[in-house]
Amino acid sequence: MELIVHPDAGLLAKAASARLITMLVDAQARDGEASLVLTGGGIGIALLRAVLASPALEAVNWSKVDIWWGDERFVPADSPDRNALQAREALLAHLPVDEKRVFEMGALAPEGGGDGYAEPEQAAAAYAAQLAAHAPEGALVPRFDVLLLGIGPEGHVASIFPHSSAARATEPVVAVRESPKPPPNRVSLTYPTIQAARQVWVIAAGEEKADAVAAAAAGAGPLDLPAAAATGRDRTLWLIDRAAASRVGG
Repeated sequence: MELIVHPDAGLLAKAASARLITMLVDAQARDGEASLVLTGGGIGIALLRAVLASPALEAVNWSKVDIWWGDERFVPADSPDRNALQAREALLAHLPVDEKRVFEMGALAPEGGGDGYAEPEQAAAAYAAQLAAHAPEGALVPRFDVLLLGIGPEGHVASIFPHSSAARATEPVVAVRESPKPPPNRVSLTYPTIQAARQVWVIAAGEEKADAVAAAAAGAGPLDLPAAAATGRDRTLWLIDRAAASRVGG
């Protein structure tokens, strides 16, 4: 766990966007393509807006980036609660992405029929199948270059909440019901999938995140604090602002 502290949320978003662009450029130089897992939340979407505003935006070949999500609210596709819709509005709609490389989690089917799923378990199974289809031989999930995560005040990441069944799950993707944070039904990557990423970045801003950040830095376990299990194969970064870091070591 490498802790990198920025003065405030605005500078955090800008610095993280520069770091992300550099990572994607390096991945494409190495492999010819890159794989990115997005997160929602206030700071996660602020990061995407900062990417769009960056003068280095076009250094990335956006048509060669696979885009995934760490979790999604199981609501209709046009709901403003959808992480994917927020990401499209903030960044993806403004880029020359290849839609065949944009992998949204399934949405709740609208009343009266239409595209989507009746149950979050169906959406989770479909996403697991997509992950497996793009995984290296013998693996269940792709080798993500960067996986972004926000963190909740109680320490949840993606839609894995403390002491939940999702925190014990071993399958690649899980349906979450009765989430303590609305909406109640969700779809989430699990710890094994998160930990398959080369780099995991936990991004946090605000004093309301300070207790969770301090608990992670002090070595809390993954059942009590799901963010503690958010580790990358090569590197784990916690990109936070000064307010979120205010209780570390206290």
